[in-house]
Amino acid sequence: MDVNGVAAEGFEPVREAFVRNFGMPGERGAAVAVYRDGRKVVDLWAGTRDIDGTEPWEQGTAQIVRSATKGVAAAVLLMLAQRGELDLDAPVGHYWPEFKAHGKEHTLVRHALAHRAGVPVLDRALTPAEAADPETAAAALAAQAPVWEPGTDHGYHAHTYSWLTGELVRRVTGRSIGAWIATEIAGPLGLDLWLGLPDTEAHRVGRVGPLAAPEPDGALRVRPKRAVADAYADAGSLTRRAFAVISPPPDENDPAYRAAVLPASNGVATADALARFYAALTGEVDGIRLFTPETRERARAEASSGPDRVLVAPTRFGLGYMLHGSASPLLAPGSFGHPGRGGALGFADPESGIAFGYVTNGFRTSVTADPRAQALVRAVRSSLAQL
Repeated sequence: MDVNGVAAEGFEPVREAFVRNFGMPGERGAAVAVYRDGRKVVDLWAGTRDIDGTEPWEQGTAQIVRSATKGVAAAVLLMLAQRGELDLDAPVGHYWPEFKAHGKEHTLVRHALAHRAGVPVLDRALTPAEAADPETAAAALAAQAPVWEPGTDHGYHAHTYSWLTGELVRRVTGRSIGAWIATEIAGPLGLDLWLGLPDTEAHRVGRVGPLAAPEPDGALRVRPKRAVADAYADAGSLTRRAFAVISPPPDENDPAYRAAVLPASNGVATADALARFYAALTGEVDGIRLFTPETRERARAEASSGPDRVLVAPTRFGLGYMLHGSASPLLAPGSFGHPGRGGALGFADPESGIAFGYVTNGFRTSVTADPRAQALVRAVRSSLAQL
């Protein structure tokens, strides 16, 4: 495999793992980037930009990163709180009065961030067009009765996280969350990252799709296979319903879908953008820092843990971020970030100064711990141990 880019001295294991990913796991096109203490130490890419094409992946090729977008969306709410414009301990209904309906009046902003709001499903699924209309989707979520008492338990809000976060940002700032990210995060940091892909950048984004190759030996299993399989097979389970909030499933290669603003699922980014974003959450990158140390600690303080009502596995969340654990192993116990279903991963580890980004055009069936990303994380850990 012809791998492009660089790996700094000491980070050769990451390059070796990246090459191996194009073997047994069947990678088609991907990129990985790693920052250490605000400085880029790994920037690699290889394969084809389209899962079904032959055109080579280039530096700057971007892809849909699915739920890895959630980590960027969470940063918006935390930055608004950092600026004193949003109170994480206030009810969601304080900013969005319609949300109080059906017993949700005591749902706090922090509950929304930590997947404790009790609304991972909708009684009627939204079409892709309805999901992309922020007013229609927000109204549907506001009218939804919770499936558990908000704040008392947690379950992954796979799609509804889009409208929880997006509508809060719109009510507080008067702007869409995509526009806020563009001006307050992506612009200052020079990130190739978009929530609501502009037509002018569409040529840089590759086609994504499922990988047909079997999972490699040793793929992570976070619970007995039967429990997970049963949850996904049962059309009435919270698992199936949460992932089917948008039905039929949208075409992720459709320009209209990519142009929509769905902070739970359709951000577009390069690997470097994800890594650089997380580097700026934990320290300075070219003089820019997004989180104060206090906000960083709020982000990664455990807010939810234990059996997840939707993912049917023990999960751990801070305020908007998955934390290191059996369901989503990151670099170390203090790491925080977010995977994208079946592929992408971005995270930071403040203690080691590492920030990591991985994107791919080939999605697997894994939800929180893709084996290709995990191989790269292990290689970063190995590199640090030898430095």
